Amino acid sequence: MEKEIIDSSKINFDCKYFRGNIPCRPNKLKNVSCIACDYYKSFSKSILIIKLGAIGDVIRTTPLITKYRNLYPDCKITWLTEFPDILPKYAIDKIYKINAVSLYILSNEKFDIAINLDKETETCMLLSNLNANKKYGFIWKNNHIDIADKNAKHKLITGIFDNISKKNTKNYMEEIFEICNLQFDNEEYLISINDDFKTKWKNKISLLSKGKKIIGLNTGCGKRWQTRLWPPEYWIELTKELQKNNYFPILLGGEIEDETNKYYSKKTNAYYPGYFSLEEFISLSDNCDVIVTQVSMMMHIAIALKKRLILFNNIFNKHEFYLYNRGIIIEPDTGCDCYYGNTCKRQKRCMYDLPVSKVLDKII
Repeated sequence: MEKEIIDSSKINFDCKYFRGNIPCRPNKLKNVSCIACDYYKSFSKSILIIKLGAIGDVIRTTPLITKYRNLYPDCKITWLTEFPDILPKYAIDKIYKINAVSLYILSNEKFDIAINLDKETETCMLLSNLNANKKYGFIWKNNHIDIADKNAKHKLITGIFDNISKKNTKNYMEEIFEICNLQFDNEEYLISINDDFKTKWKNKISLLSKGKKIIGLNTGCGKRWQTRLWPPEYWIELTKELQKNNYFPILLGGEIEDETNKYYSKKTNAYYPGYFSLEEFISLSDNCDVIVTQVSMMMHIAIALKKRLILFNNIFNKHEFYLYNRGIIIEPDTGCDCYYGNTCKRQKRCMYDLPVSKVLDKII
């Protein structure tokens, strides 16, 4: 028996519990070895998903996890990203933050399926060099970005030509599922919630709101496309109207919106809790009944939390967004002339043509 135990040919290297340099969990807890182990189970498929950013885009790519888990219950899912903290660790076997070490490890592994959903030079080159039986998405070919197979053609073309992108009627989930040769069937976003933070904010907000419906007002949208911003005076007016209608508005945002939200709070006496880590921000947002936001990371967090959503949109194709029948998209009454633009062609931005009364009506 002793000889068998130290015989490396008897080790189940393909077992899902195998950890390489330390004992596996069954060995630690049950004192079993590979020679006689009832816990042995191999991975049915090894799948790599490459989606670096932005945070919202990473969140809205997580429905692929559910699809692959349903198709291959014993699959191993690996994810390469810039934002590992946003991913649900309970649903993914291995998460890598993009760096030289991660790229070296992945380039020496073998995958059944490798997917790159980013049209970045480095990720396309990585997919080209990976050892994988099937490759989906975007790849490096003939010294330029190209498609790994025909399923990615639609997403490539709509990303290159605005006139074609404007006519697109597919939402993002349909597009990425199509790229992976899959059918989107309303698979939900996945997100991790810190229960301690959730309880903390539930207790605090319950005390403050006194049974009123809680309306989360996410007042910012990041730095990239400032043309998305709703005017400050409109946020102030909406907040006051919500208070008059017996709602409890909460001002939400990150560090970028901190000074603005303090100003709104001073003008309206609305509750502004401050800004927090992403993990705590998610738990705070989970206490809202309705969330109002421009197209931003907040939109994807709200969808992942299954919240009712009022979404302001102007510069994007509204068909891109899928709200799972829990949201309403509101656009300026006069339309928008700045498709995917970070400067406005008009003397007065089109977001001034999205009246407070219309937003209030949709919230109610």
